[in-house]
Amino acid sequence: MRIPATLVRGGTSKCWLFNSQDVPASKDQIESLLIDAFNAADPRQIDGVGGATSTTSKAAVVSQGAERGVDVDYLFAQVGIGDSRVEWGSNCGNCATAIALYAVSHGLVQTANGTTVVRMRNLNTGARLEADVDTPGGTLPAFGDAQVPGTLATGVPVTLAFLDAGGGTTGAVLPTGRAQEQLNVDGRQFTVSMIDAGAPMVLVEAASLGLTGSESLAEMSQHVPLLTSIRSAAAVQMGLREADSPVDHAVPKVGVVGAARDYTTAGGKSVAATEYDVAVRTLSMHAPHPAIGLTSAVGLTTAAITPGTIVHSAITRNLRKTADGATVLQIGTAAGPIITTVTTDPANGGTRIGLQRAARIISESILFTREAAAAGISA
Repeated sequence: MRIPATLVRGGTSKCWLFNSQDVPASKDQIESLLIDAFNAADPRQIDGVGGATSTTSKAAVVSQGAERGVDVDYLFAQVGIGDSRVEWGSNCGNCATAIALYAVSHGLVQTANGTTVVRMRNLNTGARLEADVDTPGGTLPAFGDAQVPGTLATGVPVTLAFLDAGGGTTGAVLPTGRAQEQLNVDGRQFTVSMIDAGAPMVLVEAASLGLTGSESLAEMSQHVPLLTSIRSAAAVQMGLREADSPVDHAVPKVGVVGAARDYTTAGGKSVAATEYDVAVRTLSMHAPHPAIGLTSAVGLTTAAITPGTIVHSAITRNLRKTADGATVLQIGTAAGPIITTVTTDPANGGTRIGLQRAARIISESILFTREAAAAGISA
């Protein structure tokens, strides 16, 4: 079977994007297609289009928006690596950045001179996002000069905003009703905050792990098994799964949080404690994230403005305000500080969490898959 697909780099991820008209209708059939196309069963994904890392084993099915005020609907897929399954319980902000470019380039929105707004809905969680895509002269550039921490590549500037992101999966920003609590894992107690904003997330106080939150990626790798166990236990507490049900590795997201301190990025750059507000190291599936996923950044930002959370407690200075009243959070990641902004609508209390991103369309392709996979039938 010949399946049209577009490869787009969004932020620090690469995503294969499919038009809903070119793939099977059911989620099970799409899963069979992706497992085959990515060669998910192989840890190296050598016979497929996957990149064998959590940030490059991603896909989304994109369609014209089905509701008023939505330009684009998308179903996000985190494809397994050495695992013949797809996890559907999450969202990905970097892929949403990529989808914004896809929507403009494939005529799903009408372009404007200067900036084109793309209004998106994530079908996995119901999250709504808006992207402002740079379109000088009403056209989408093939390349751009914008850059984000975690990659040396440049791309088209995109401002991505999550709208009223709280409680999209569990129905509450604090799924357990507590801003901070103790989580028992393998006979040890860890201080955590469980947040649902952007995506469900468990944030662990670095000190309760014997860490600072400013560790190198190599140092964080040593703690992946324990953090995976914490994710599994938090999923039960947050109502994301039953204790005896299969474990998902995409949600909840996991972050280790500490106070700002001097550190060195993965690229060798020195960062002073005065340059950011709070330190975090996160997981992406089975490995430390090289920077931070955007949904994790939204969760961390939400925790930062929620009194009583470990993030709120770790911030030792007043957060900066912009001229228009937005709150600015500078997050110290392994790739360097990234900035989020929070705007609250005084009329209804709605929030808008924005991030500056960059994206580039890499390839318009035809993927060859087994006919049985495309039909959703075991090969």
